[in-house]
Amino acid sequence: MARVDGMTETGSSAAEERRTGSRVRSTVARWRRDPGIWRRGAFVSLSAILLALLMVLHRHIPNDIGNLGSLIETFLPWFGLLVPLLAGLAVLRRSANALIAVLIPAVVWLNLFGGLVTDKNGPGGDLMVVSHNVNADNPDPEGTASAVAASKADVVALVELKPAMVPVYERALADAYPYHSVRGTVGLWSRYPVDDSRPVDIRLGWTRAMRATVTAPQGPVAVYVAHLPSVRVKLHAGFTANQRDRSADQLGEAIAAEPNPRVILLGDLNGTMNDRSLNAVTSQMRSTQGAAGDGMGFSWPAAFPMARIDQILVRGVEPVASWSLPRTDSDHLPIAARVTF
Repeated sequence: MARVDGMTETGSSAAEERRTGSRVRSTVARWRRDPGIWRRGAFVSLSAILLALLMVLHRHIPNDIGNLGSLIETFLPWFGLLVPLLAGLAVLRRSANALIAVLIPAVVWLNLFGGLVTDKNGPGGDLMVVSHNVNADNPDPEGTASAVAASKADVVALVELKPAMVPVYERALADAYPYHSVRGTVGLWSRYPVDDSRPVDIRLGWTRAMRATVTAPQGPVAVYVAHLPSVRVKLHAGFTANQRDRSADQLGEAIAAEPNPRVILLGDLNGTMNDRSLNAVTSQMRSTQGAAGDGMGFSWPAAFPMARIDQILVRGVEPVASWSLPRTDSDHLPIAARVTF
């Protein structure tokens, strides 16, 4: 009986495969006989070409009106979702022209972001660093500090520190990190000695950036911690980011003048690596996520990450791995990286 059942199942499966193949062949045959297959789909084809041009020429979109260029660049990877949508419309329209046109933005997106969707994490590394915007209104700062310490990072940068909560973080991190320095609303904790700590002026009138030297076993490294001003998307004003852009320029000047050849920047830059307004910083440093990351590495908002505005950037050291850590009670995900000297 078992053999008969098996034969029955095998026969049924084979019949289903034949029916599926027959349907595919009949569909292809209908498309071939359709005289309008090369004439339909003009709207889908045009949309696909415009999408490809937008992704290729995004840096030429002006920022004069509401910082539109920067807004598009912040969420540029998500434009890839339009590709399968356009492909579906091309199939529904039974348009060969549209299907071919959709290949153009697909290739462009893969060229821009295809390297980010794979896991490039490698083993080893001389120094592990973590950066986290802990959120000034964090309801559980002690729990957040414990979660960060559990990463076993060598160096931890925290931004958006509410002054009243700094002692809580200091107590929670004291055992794991005997060296630390806090300047304004940003702080640095380390397993290794921290020297020459000082604020960095980013034209805000209060301290949201600092610089210190961490003396790791492999040698000293200059560590910058920064929290650039927030940006807003407003109906009548667009993407308001002028203050952030000025601060980014000032931070870029400070890093350019840094005499130590090894530099690590940790913090919330309120912008992605695609955002041209951060060029003063990003043009002279490498993103650990881009060089050695696991996936896109989106960090904000924590509930449904859509952009990587928290960054670990390096100069003079080699990224080995980069990834996002589990969510804390902040509205940002903590991010981590390992580098080698």
